[in-house]
Amino acid sequence: MAHHTLKNGYSQLAERINLAPQGAPPGELLYKILSVLFSEKEADQMALLPLRPFSAATAALNWKTNEAEARKTLESLASRGMILDIEAEGGQIFCMPPPMAGFFEFSMMRIGTTYDQKLLAELYYRYLNVEEDFIKNLFAGGETQLGRVFVGESSLSEENRLHVLDYERASEVIRTASRRGVGTCYCRHKMMHLDRACDAPLDICMTFGGVADSLIKHGIARSVDVKEGLALLDTAIGHDLVQFGENVRESVSFICNCCGCCCEALLAAKRFAVLNPISTTNFLPKVDADACTGCGKCAGVCPVEAMGMVSASDPRDPKRRKARVDKAVCLGCGVCVRACPTKSISLVSREKRVITPVDSAHRTVLMAIERGKLQNLIFDNQALASHRAMAAILGVILKLPPTKQIMASRQMKSRYLDYLFSHAKF
Repeated sequence: MAHHTLKNGYSQLAERINLAPQGAPPGELLYKILSVLFSEKEADQMALLPLRPFSAATAALNWKTNEAEARKTLESLASRGMILDIEAEGGQIFCMPPPMAGFFEFSMMRIGTTYDQKLLAELYYRYLNVEEDFIKNLFAGGETQLGRVFVGESSLSEENRLHVLDYERASEVIRTASRRGVGTCYCRHKMMHLDRACDAPLDICMTFGGVADSLIKHGIARSVDVKEGLALLDTAIGHDLVQFGENVRESVSFICNCCGCCCEALLAAKRFAVLNPISTTNFLPKVDADACTGCGKCAGVCPVEAMGMVSASDPRDPKRRKARVDKAVCLGCGVCVRACPTKSISLVSREKRVITPVDSAHRTVLMAIERGKLQNLIFDNQALASHRAMAAILGVILKLPPTKQIMASRQMKSRYLDYLFSHAKF
């Protein structure tokens, strides 16, 4: 009976979460996670919230309560990282973050007693590392990915530094952000509770802009200035951590400093390599076979096991080995370049440039189209349709390549969209 009640109490919230492009397949493990994070009343309320950002007045309308009471509930949820509250031009707005990168992480980014974090760690590990549906759906469910790797700037030669754009540099994101927050690494904190954590720094995961504002306000992250942010980046690089951040060019909201043993994104890259679950950099390592001594240090630090050692085919020394890169798996992070003691590895440009979405709206719409969820963004059943939001979504669609527009049109089965596409000027 308890099992049945648990499912009924949280199934609507699970269904609401799975409407979004970054969804979470419903199931008993997800219901258990949600039961730790939310009371049943909160779960009922969260299930009624829009997918798009909303005001306290909208929440009050959906919850059939007054605005003051709705705001009190929303701020309580925000204090635990389950809701983000962001100051915008028109006033305070709220949004429910996705599970990842979102409220799963936020529940572990502040070490304390808000939740039973050991229990959460065990549940998250089973949901993300034992079962495959969620991670496979999140990181390998379409062509457009949630996150991308930033190139290790110290691994670049003087020549290819000239070809690196500002949005490809983690240091530039830190320098130009309106606000910078740093919190506990969710992945290593989770593994710490399971006695599986490595010795990489914990206080190292970065958020920016409005997301940082909300997390700092509630003590989930701490505010840092540019100088400390860059110093933390240097610390991460010194521990051979990979910079993995939001897959957008403008207004990046997070950069995690990831290890290959604990971090979900890099673990997914190893498990589902052929599906390309992470957007790579625009570079690949190139090995100078004549200079390579076969020491294996590059293979030892590669976070996704893209570097391997093979026979050098040297008739004078049959045991001699050399490094070889698996281009299909390589992220282009440049960790191997820094590790090579003989400078036998350098970064070169990929033959085909990686396309990065402009901003979060662009990425979200692309992910929704590729995952068959565009209609959920446009026809958000949890709130009255907003002409402004509709216009923003359609504006993104109209700028997409024809193939993506066709996918959108097929999902919507809309004569209105077909008319817009046929009359749009590019």
